[in-house]
Amino acid sequence: MSSARPGAGTGKRRVVLTGFGVISSIGIGAEEFTGSLRAGRSGVSPISVFDVEGFAHVNGCEVKGFAPEQWISRTPVQELGRASRFAVAAARMAVRDAGLDPVELAGRRGLISVGTTDGESYELDQLVAAELADGPENMDPEVVRRVSAARLSTAIAQELQLTDVEAPTIATACSAGNYAIGYGFDAVSSGEVEFALCGGADAMCRKTFTGFYRLGTIAPEHCQPFDVNRKGILTGEGAGVLVLESLDSALARGATIYAEVLGYGLNCDAYHQVAPNGDSVAQCMSIALANAGVKPEEVDLISAHGTGTKANDITEAGAIRKVFGAATPRTISLKSMLGHTMGAASALGAIACGLAITHGFIPPTINHTATDPECEIDCVPNHAVDADLRIVQNNGLAFGGNNAIVILGKYERDGGDR
Repeated sequence: MSSARPGAGTGKRRVVLTGFGVISSIGIGAEEFTGSLRAGRSGVSPISVFDVEGFAHVNGCEVKGFAPEQWISRTPVQELGRASRFAVAAARMAVRDAGLDPVELAGRRGLISVGTTDGESYELDQLVAAELADGPENMDPEVVRRVSAARLSTAIAQELQLTDVEAPTIATACSAGNYAIGYGFDAVSSGEVEFALCGGADAMCRKTFTGFYRLGTIAPEHCQPFDVNRKGILTGEGAGVLVLESLDSALARGATIYAEVLGYGLNCDAYHQVAPNGDSVAQCMSIALANAGVKPEEVDLISAHGTGTKANDITEAGAIRKVFGAATPRTISLKSMLGHTMGAASALGAIACGLAITHGFIPPTINHTATDPECEIDCVPNHAVDADLRIVQNNGLAFGGNNAIVILGKYERDGGDR
C-alpha cells in the first residue's frame, strides 16, 4: 500500500474540496443533487429551450426550476447568457456551501477556472436566427454582449467582487471540467493561490444538438451507457463549481471537507475528430494514478465518461480493463441520469464523486437492461448501493482526444496508509 498522501515531504500543499455548487436537470444544490443520485432520478424531458420542429427525437436533460435571481444579486441577470447564469449561480452556491465570506475572499489571491464545450452558443443560436430573419443590423446588442465565452469565469469574479484572481475559461470540450479542476489543484498545491473556484458550465443549444443528431448519436428516449440496447446520448446542461483550498486553510477555519484531490492526468492524442483512442485513454488513467500516488487496486469506483454510444463505451471499458485488469472497479455513468452536460460533465462528475465518498454510496447507472458483453464492467445497474469509498476516479474524455482524469480520496487527517 502507498505510505503517504501525495505531497508529503515535497513542500506541496494537500488540496481538499470544501464547497459544491450544482445546477443540473436532477437537482439544484448539493443536497438535492445527492438525493437524486441516490434515487437514480432521470433528468429527461422534451426539449423546450430551442425549437426542435423537424427532429424525430426531441428529448434532452434541461435544467428546470432554476431561478438565477436567487443566487445572482450584483450582476444584472439580463446581461448574462444562459451558461454564465448557471456558472455564476453555481459559484455563489459553492462559496456559500463552503462557509466562505466573499468579502474575506476578496482580500486573498485566487483562481476562477471554468471549463466549457459551447460557451454561450445558446446566445449565438438566437443571433443567427435573428440575422437570418431580419438581417445583421437588427441583431439585439444585449445578446451580442452576452456571447463571449470568457464571461463564464469573469462574471463569477464580478459577481463575487474578487479582484486578485486569474479567471480563465478552458474550452477543452467535454473533459473541460476536469481540466479546470486539475489547473486549480496545481495552483493551490503550489501555493500560487489560496483558493480556487473550478468546474464547468454549458447550456443546451440547437447547434450542438443538431451536430450530434447528424452524427446519428441522439437517443430517442433515454441514455443507456454500457447497455447492449443503447441508442446514443442525450444532450444536457448545467454547471458544477467546486471550492478547492489547502488542507491547512480548511482545518484552520473548521470547514467541512468532502474529499481530497489526490491528483490528475491529462493528454491529447489528436487521433480523430470524434472517435476515442483506447490506448490514449488508458495512458491518461495511468498518468492520473501516478500523479496521485495511487495503485490501480486501490481505486474503489470509476465515474466513467460513459456517453451511451458504442464507440465510447466499448473503448472506455477496454481502456479501464487495460489499466485495472480483470478486477475492474465498479464503473458508473452519471450521463444515464444527467444526459451529456458537455463542459459541465466531468465537473458534475467530480462533485458526485465527492458526495459519494462523503455519504458512503455509489450512484447507479439507470435505464439498464443488460450489459454489453464487449464492456465487461459492473455498472451498478439501476439502484444505488452503500459503499465505503476511499479512492474514486473521475473520467472526462473529449473530441480530438482531449482526455482529463481526476483522482479523489476520502480525507484522512494523518495522510497515512490507504
